[in-house]
Amino acid sequence: MTSSAPEPLPMAGPSADAAHDDGGHTEGNGRKRPKPGERRVQILQALATMLEQPGAERVTTAALAARLEVSEAALYRHFASKAQMFEGLIEFIEQAVFGLVNQLGEREPDAMARSRKLVTLLLQFGEKNPGMTRVMVGDALVFENERLQQRMNLFFDKIESALRQNLREAAVVAGATTPTVDAQADA
Repeated sequence: MTSSAPEPLPMAGPSADAAHDDGGHTEGNGRKRPKPGERRVQILQALATMLEQPGAERVTTAALAARLEVSEAALYRHFASKAQMFEGLIEFIEQAVFGLVNQLGEREPDAMARSRKLVTLLLQFGEKNPGMTRVMVGDALVFENERLQQRMNLFFDKIESALRQNLREAAVVAGATTPTVDAQADA
């Protein structure tokens, strides 16, 4: 497949030290404050990284704050709740995967090949983003707000719908007498 899955959330700066870089604004303790919006991205990156750890249990806001060397209150300046942090990860997943699915639809005229590549891109995304995979399969959402799992279920419903549409188109091209039924069974 020619398109590759995106890396985890884009880095806010060129190195881990950039987590405290704001172009020169420093706090009284000598630590630099990030530019507006950068801290939000850093929080999501740290959360995704923590979810990548094998055997990682539930990620707490205390552990997340400690990893970022900020207070829990600082997390809540950027997100109203932990659920909103997970929503940020889910938004990234949706934008990345559906962006690739749309590109695939534009570039691949053969519906059966498009179906194969759709499944491949989903698997590659999961392989390159193990923390996001835990969110996608619901492992990281077990003790969180139920609406997060519902949103991931909707994500997979959309993926299944795209796959079903591709398979139906392939069945029509192949001359199937019941393309909708065939696509439903194949999906």
